[in-house]
Amino acid sequence: MMMLRRGLLAWISRVVVLLVLLCCAISVLYMLACTPKGDEEQLGLPRANGPTGKEGYQAVLQEWEEQHRNYISSLKKQIAQLKDELQERSEQLKNVQYHASDSTGLGVDRGAPEKTQADLLAFLHSQVDKAEVHTGVKLATEYAAVPFDSFTLQKVYQLETGLTRHPEEKPVRKDKRQTESACCVQGCECVLVGVALFGSRDLVAHPAVLENTGGIYRTERDKGTLYELTFKGDQKHEFKRLVLFRPFGPIMKVKKENLSTASTLINVIVPLAKRVDKFRQFMQNFREMCIQQDGRIHLTVVYFGKEQMNEVKGILENTSRAANFRNFTFIQLNGEFSRGKGLDVGARFWKGSNVLLFFCDVDIYFTTEFLNTCRLNTQPGKKVFYPVLFSQYNPGIIYGHHDSIPPLEQQLVIRKETGFWRDFGFGMTCQYRSDFINIGGFDLDIKGWGGEDVHLYRKYLHSNLIVVRTPVRGLFHLWHEKRCVDELTPEQYKMCMQSKAMNEASHGQLGMLVFRHEIEAHLRKQKQKTRSKKT
Repeated sequence: MMMLRRGLLAWISRVVVLLVLLCCAISVLYMLACTPKGDEEQLGLPRANGPTGKEGYQAVLQEWEEQHRNYISSLKKQIAQLKDELQERSEQLKNVQYHASDSTGLGVDRGAPEKTQADLLAFLHSQVDKAEVHTGVKLATEYAAVPFDSFTLQKVYQLETGLTRHPEEKPVRKDKRQTESACCVQGCECVLVGVALFGSRDLVAHPAVLENTGGIYRTERDKGTLYELTFKGDQKHEFKRLVLFRPFGPIMKVKKENLSTASTLINVIVPLAKRVDKFRQFMQNFREMCIQQDGRIHLTVVYFGKEQMNEVKGILENTSRAANFRNFTFIQLNGEFSRGKGLDVGARFWKGSNVLLFFCDVDIYFTTEFLNTCRLNTQPGKKVFYPVLFSQYNPGIIYGHHDSIPPLEQQLVIRKETGFWRDFGFGMTCQYRSDFINIGGFDLDIKGWGGEDVHLYRKYLHSNLIVVRTPVRGLFHLWHEKRCVDELTPEQYKMCMQSKAMNEASHGQLGMLVFRHEIEAHLRKQKQKTRSKKT
């Protein structure tokens, strides 16, 4: 029995050894068959008994050694550059620490770096607390409010654009990629921080990370720059927001949150008197954007008088039947038209839970992108949103002849030749009903056109709410002829005429109209010179 066991063990050991040798042989064959062609094959190593022999090997080895020297030299240069950059950043951080300590009156203790760092952090946090980040800051007038600029990965939308007056900027240099250059203007470092905090996506490889959402930023000259970055979430109607602040020093993360707008209903309130054709056009856009695409909208129409009222109700009822839409309210008021009263009545008429209000006019065109922006920039008891819309110039002047005017969707492009940022208007706004009621609503003593929106805006500036004011891409004021009636007060009439002048065309286009006689005379002279040369 013992001999049988010994024979079995000896046999098993031989089998194991054979298996090991077989595996080794297979591995060697696999390595020989699958090894990629490298630099050695390209160099063509000579055989030992070849025509070149030892000299060939020495030549190849020398060439390899030279390549390795060059590679090592390149690595050393890169390491030296990184060391220099690290040293420079360290010096910058030290300077910031010293300045921060001096400004707080704490002095610089070079022997206690931990204390210096704590002082720096305390200073940076104090800058955040002073800025309008967590709560609103009471302002005396609307002129003291600092608006936000908005941006995407490709464009920056600014109100203060200097002499050029370009409503949009493409900060692209010929020697850089568009994504990189645009980032540099809007704070690419902040965008990269956001991408890093929300995931490992590479900004250049995945540019859709900010697509259709983007961000806003503004700089308070004595405090720093606030950035709010909005990213698409994992699910529909979900977003991720990152709030960053740069208090003239290192970037600080203020807040990181997940947002869901799936259940956020917007009550669009439209005051109206007559203007049936404009209302029909408004409902076409409303049906496409709000009913077919968004689906989380209630419409409140406040109509003044009875003239053309049946036509307006007929348009509402036809839309309701065709689109199976029941979320609308029609309110009829007697008396002369008052925009403030119409919006106030429409807001107070709502009997449900707290709702997000969008005060809108009948000559406004908006997209679903704007509706999401409206939801993301408002918060009950915290934020109200005052978007700056893009106002369309007179298409008859822009395109020259009536026959050459393109369809409306093709006219809605943001360029200085087609319109301007309506930074003097405060009528289109998003705010929660609770905030509107608590602030006191509109001043109902203001009649007719203008003034009521500025009054409400000032009340919010005087409160502790944060007022977010920034140009937006998806909100347009459609051109229509303005009429300033004699019933307006002198101040209202002046405002109306100023709006009428700015609403027609750009400075350059109006200049061409003013000097058209001189231009025509010049063209006639040029034609005469051409004819005389031919004869």
